[in-house]
Amino acid sequence: MSKSILITGATGFIGSHLLPRLDNYKVSLAVRNSSHSTYKNYIVGEIDDRTSWQEALQGIEVVIHMAARAHILQESVANPETEFDRINGEGTINLGKQCIEAGVKHFIFLSSIGAVTTLSDTIINESSPCNPDTPYGKSKLKAEIGIKQLCENSTMTYTILRPTLVYGANNPGNMERLLKLTAKGLPLPLGGVNNSRSLVYVGNLVDAIITCIDRTEAKNQTFIVSDGEDLSTPELIRRIGKAMNKTPLLLPIPSSLIKRGTKILGKGEVGDRLLGSLQVDNSKIRDTLNWQPPYTVDEGLKITADWFINSTK
Repeated sequence: MSKSILITGATGFIGSHLLPRLDNYKVSLAVRNSSHSTYKNYIVGEIDDRTSWQEALQGIEVVIHMAARAHILQESVANPETEFDRINGEGTINLGKQCIEAGVKHFIFLSSIGAVTTLSDTIINESSPCNPDTPYGKSKLKAEIGIKQLCENSTMTYTILRPTLVYGANNPGNMERLLKLTAKGLPLPLGGVNNSRSLVYVGNLVDAIITCIDRTEAKNQTFIVSDGEDLSTPELIRRIGKAMNKTPLLLPIPSSLIKRGTKILGKGEVGDRLLGSLQVDNSKIRDTLNWQPPYTVDEGLKITADWFINSTK
């Protein structure tokens, strides 16, 4: 008999790719306000430490928690750190408590590599010390710690997934900006950047999530998820260009000048992500679950580029 699964964040970027892969399960969705016509929906409203999940959790065996306050470039609240903590930290812990009360067997939490750090000159793995440097990352780490503590004193098990930068069709954020810039064919001052970053195609992340639903080896484990091939920013742009049948013009401007310029423009964080490194080691999930990313970086970028081209026609 197929497992009954409740998904939060199903209407988001990753959720839209996950749902079509769950035909073998009995799926229901916890949504904030807008419903999804194909599945049973439970409207739970705003997620925080006061959200009631009781109705949605009845008869549920597995919860996949993806709903979160994501990184926002143009903040509209006075205290973003408090909001991240309220929704991502306290909201997740509240959900975990109610899952235990409802008899949920397994809790899959989509965290982030940001719970460890956003920049590093050394390769990150699951044993690396966590020093989150953003309110988003701090809130994700708080949620991780809370869920682990709850499961230690209950029969519910957990799996925590820490994806790197996720890209794919309909992806928001920095990857979408790179797609736009590459498509326009404008000269980019990034030819002199010498960094290395790990990415994960959304199809690979979705496959990892599904693998964790049924594998007993995934219980009470934390896994970093990536494609397994690291790229510099110039190489990423070249690969995007190849997927678009374009040859990007990359100017060899010194990274120090780019960093200074982005800070002057108030885009220092964007500059850090373009210039800095963040490499991860995904061998734990490969070895523990015998998991292999089903898509290569080039395959993921090609699917992403094709979506982008078709969406802008």
